[in-house]
Amino acid sequence: MNKKSIKDVQVSGKRCLVRVDFNVPMKDGKITDENRINGALPTIKYLVDNGAKVILCSHMGKPHNVLTEGFGLTKKEKKAVEALPAEQQAEAKAEYLKKALKDKEKYSLRPVAVRLSELLGKEVVFAEDVVGASADAAVANMKDGDVVLLENTRFEQGEEKRDEALCKKLASYCDIYVNDAFGTAHRSHATTAAIAEYGFVDTAVCGFLIEKELSVMADALENPVHPFVAVLGGAKVADKLKVICNLLEKCDTLIIGGGMAYTFLKAKGYEVGASLVDDEQIGYCLDMMAKAEQLGKKLLLPIDTTIAKEFPNPIDAQIEVSECGADAIPADMMGLDIGSKTAELYADAVKTAKTVIWNGPMGVFENPILAKGTIAVAKALAETDATTIIGGGDSAAAVAQLGYADKMTHISTGGGASLELFEGKKLPGIECLNDK
Repeated sequence: MNKKSIKDVQVSGKRCLVRVDFNVPMKDGKITDENRINGALPTIKYLVDNGAKVILCSHMGKPHNVLTEGFGLTKKEKKAVEALPAEQQAEAKAEYLKKALKDKEKYSLRPVAVRLSELLGKEVVFAEDVVGASADAAVANMKDGDVVLLENTRFEQGEEKRDEALCKKLASYCDIYVNDAFGTAHRSHATTAAIAEYGFVDTAVCGFLIEKELSVMADALENPVHPFVAVLGGAKVADKLKVICNLLEKCDTLIIGGGMAYTFLKAKGYEVGASLVDDEQIGYCLDMMAKAEQLGKKLLLPIDTTIAKEFPNPIDAQIEVSECGADAIPADMMGLDIGSKTAELYADAVKTAKTVIWNGPMGVFENPILAKGTIAVAKALAETDATTIIGGGDSAAAVAQLGYADKMTHISTGGGASLELFEGKKLPGIECLNDK
């Protein structure tokens, strides 16, 4: 990894603005999954133990509407209010504002500050704004080893717009910018990249979470131990166009499962019935199959499939299924998981590997009846001695749900960021950091 980390700079007595990923799921004001908070703890503890002043910032969800000076009406809502008779406008405006204020409560990071205080065993001061009077006071009063958490960065309009004034103000709070939010490293927002891109901070480094993501994933892609097997699933080919193309050049075997397999099967001239097909990508699938042959790579597609009359509704509903050859799906049936012979074929391919990366389930894994293919692949990864890397998103959820998380070499914290890394893209949140 050629980017500097917090260990490469002197942090004692320095104010460190740390972009973390505290976008945690909440229910009734309570955090329901603390994984992202736990992922940030090593970096926070290191900075605290080494006498830094730690200012944390993160987004949380997608708040309804935010204006820099507070919560207000969107343009659409203003128009709707103005279209009403004068006597109804005040009441309508009040209703919209009530909704916005509910959002402010719903997306506040205050509960995270409370939980983080418990986990660190020390007070985390919560600033009620991002760059306002509360944040100013909280940062000004810091002593070495103190921790402040700023309010949700998306409460500032300038966050997603890369606003220079917002970046400049945040930069005034710190001597060092630290990015440890891999899950948002593919976004170029004010706190994820622009603050360093604009040159408002001279020292920009990564925390331990990003360091681990880069050293494991980037190294596996650049210098894999062969045989290198890539497993791709998920619904649409369109979502993984560049990933398929890039991985074909690096891996020895590319395994295709999930909904996108049916577009490949249709491209081969097979009958796929009512299965999900991305018709616009059939030509692309033909190109990729030709590319694999030309490069001497194996491209494995399902040889049998699990079919049903319709998609389960709700997603975990009991459903009647059967198996058939991948080239003979009845016209009124749809493929919803790989079949048992395919599961065996894919598991065997994984077991021979020295490096495996996996992104995307093999079927509708949220339904126990349609999770068998995903379970078979996860089990094969858990039993191999290979370096096994799970590229975030649904694959990470599946592995955790199935109880195999501790058997994997690395489970990425960022689905979108992992995919872009697999595509060979440069991530703004990484590119903006100082080189070693």
